[in-house]
Amino acid sequence: MAALVEPAEEIRERTLRVDGMDCASCVAHVEKAIKKLPGIQHVAVNLALGRAQVKFDPAAVDEEQIAAEVTGAGYPAHVARADASPKEQDDAHEAHARRWLFRGVLGMVLWAPVEALHWIVKLTSDHPHAGIAWMDWVGLVTSTLAIVLIGGAFYRSALKAALRRTSNMDTLIAMGASVAYGYSLVALVGYLLHWWQTLPALYFTEGTALLALISIGHWMEARARTRAGSAIRDLMHLAPATAWKVEPTVDRPKSMANAKSVSLSVLSTIDAQTSIPPGPQEVPVSSLQINDHVLVRPGDRVPIDGIVVSGTSSVDESMLTGEAVPVTRTKGDKAFGGTINQDGALTIRVTNVGDDTALAQIVKLVETAQNSKPPVQKLADQIAAVFVPSVLVIALLTAIGWYAHGAITGVDAPTMWANIAKAVCSVLIIACPCALGLAVPAALMVGTGRGAKLGILYRDINALQSAERLEVVVLDKTGTLTRGRPIVQRVIASDHSTEADVLMLAASAEQFSSHPLAKAIVTAAQARGLSLRDPDDFKNEPGTGVRATIDGRRVFVGRAPAAEAGPDAHATRVSVIRDDVLVGTLELVDEIKPDSSAAIAALHAMGLRTVLLTGDHAAAARAIASEAGIDDVRADVKPAGKAEAIRDLQQSPCANRRSSIAMVGDGINDAPALAQADLGIAIGSGADIAKETGGIVLVSGSLTGVPQAIRLSRATMRVIRQNLFFAFFYNVIAIPLAAMGLLSPILCAAAMALSDLTVIGNALRLKRTRL
Repeated sequence: MAALVEPAEEIRERTLRVDGMDCASCVAHVEKAIKKLPGIQHVAVNLALGRAQVKFDPAAVDEEQIAAEVTGAGYPAHVARADASPKEQDDAHEAHARRWLFRGVLGMVLWAPVEALHWIVKLTSDHPHAGIAWMDWVGLVTSTLAIVLIGGAFYRSALKAALRRTSNMDTLIAMGASVAYGYSLVALVGYLLHWWQTLPALYFTEGTALLALISIGHWMEARARTRAGSAIRDLMHLAPATAWKVEPTVDRPKSMANAKSVSLSVLSTIDAQTSIPPGPQEVPVSSLQINDHVLVRPGDRVPIDGIVVSGTSSVDESMLTGEAVPVTRTKGDKAFGGTINQDGALTIRVTNVGDDTALAQIVKLVETAQNSKPPVQKLADQIAAVFVPSVLVIALLTAIGWYAHGAITGVDAPTMWANIAKAVCSVLIIACPCALGLAVPAALMVGTGRGAKLGILYRDINALQSAERLEVVVLDKTGTLTRGRPIVQRVIASDHSTEADVLMLAASAEQFSSHPLAKAIVTAAQARGLSLRDPDDFKNEPGTGVRATIDGRRVFVGRAPAAEAGPDAHATRVSVIRDDVLVGTLELVDEIKPDSSAAIAALHAMGLRTVLLTGDHAAAARAIASEAGIDDVRADVKPAGKAEAIRDLQQSPCANRRSSIAMVGDGINDAPALAQADLGIAIGSGADIAKETGGIVLVSGSLTGVPQAIRLSRATMRVIRQNLFFAFFYNVIAIPLAAMGLLSPILCAAAMALSDLTVIGNALRLKRTRL
């Protein structure tokens, strides 16, 4: 007997909250610490979010071990709680920003008055002092306080990195402040001990200014990061923390209640079992279970996904779909957590809880996209991994260079050491690689967040990059260009049949199919009150139709031959064949969406070519394409052949150049074509978001989201390139200037802080980009 084998546990994905990351070097250290563990499949560390997304084999390592390893590397980490409330996360962000604000304000109090007095005395005195002035002693005291009270955070981080034989941004800051303070202290003591006759330039106030300005910069950066990452928090805030839970109403059996023969004892038993339910009870949303019922009052947010079981109301779903017009929700309709009930009371049966809700899936998609990295960011990460050690080498070479310069030019020792201290301190401070680490994450945070508010969800960075190279946009017809809710417009019976017989046969065969045309046929039969038969041997043939046995006779319902013309060119014709004899034809029409023509016109304005790809007959396809303004039509294409059609379009321009194609479809029926295209854009809806195939998901189902998504993708990639260019250009220009002594340490500290704000500010422009 073969031994039983335990099934392998699936790859698990967890998000870690990581504190203490300040630059791209920190990101590299965190990734390195995680990757050296066994069973790690993928790591994505986001500096702007302060998070690490990890995929791992739970048989080899667990999330607590990963968090412990990151903490041991000097970056306190813990597994992000799935049930953490938005307020808790906001409080954590605010606390982090307040700590930097406190250090910055304290630093400014210690530096600004002393600096102001120094300049007042210098500008008003006719005879600058040649020895130690009282201001120098004040500078020593305030600088010492700054090193102890403000610099402690930088020194602790730098020391931890040194003990791990690594370095980070705090290494540069700590060394820069130490150079300024240490040199000044040695110069002061040297003058007191008569090592030299004149007092060298002292940099006590510069050391204090460094710590003050960098702390203020970190506070401003933290606030800017909060603004950049506001989209996810705004989404999380949509879901209320509590809900009004009600007991399902149990109707009294009317036939028994009205029957005179029912004894009083029986009625008493029924009343005891179906007592009046208690009133609504306010409960935490996290306690709700599937099939619970909740009451949503006018003005309240829907707490969770479900099906409306009673009531009718207008619901504002703009925060999920980007569509400003409220939609009517009534019995049997879906409702989604986070939307706003406007004018009527709704009772909703819970269908999805926790991570299965539409809102949770949207948040997860946005977070995943924000954690992805383009190839150019990976190059930046590789540079950042060796950046700090390289800067330390440059600082050493700068000191050697200025020492040699002093020896050659014959300047006095105090001046030479002052020049060395100034240049080395400037190099260490201005070279901090914050901007390099924030360049891509900041743009992704703002771009994907803007998209989420418009109902545009990106799966990863590849979707953003693919949108730039698009030449052709291919569109499915049903549910994409059209409403996806066809109706039976006409029933044509043969000489030996009736319209009722044709519709009954078609609906009986189609009642187990999920295709929109099948649902329309069944709905039409029910509306006429026709009695349907139960089909045997049901078989669905995608792209062709269905076959079944009804009343012992073979029935086929499916694509009518192209030769069967109809009076309406827009109509889709379906043949009904019994025992190989045509008994009739159904004509169905599906209205084009009101915004389809405008969306196609917008794509053309962007220089893109459009193609309609459908399994419908050429006449119907051409009529729809003409109404929408589409350039090209590929009709009579079965679902299995759509991927091949996309491949043909990709290779069509010429033998040595490949076209870049976007496919727009429903995400499920068009999955192969979406996967084959360079960019798949899925028309999604609600709880099906996680199942959709495609790099971009349009939650609203509106075709206007297609040009919006492409414009936003292009704008985001443009900002990413601008940020990376600035981050590299800043260091390439600033470091040599600092090494040559052309920049003061205070100016370098201000420039370093401004470099961070520049890339974040540039990213924030995406919030106002016209789409």
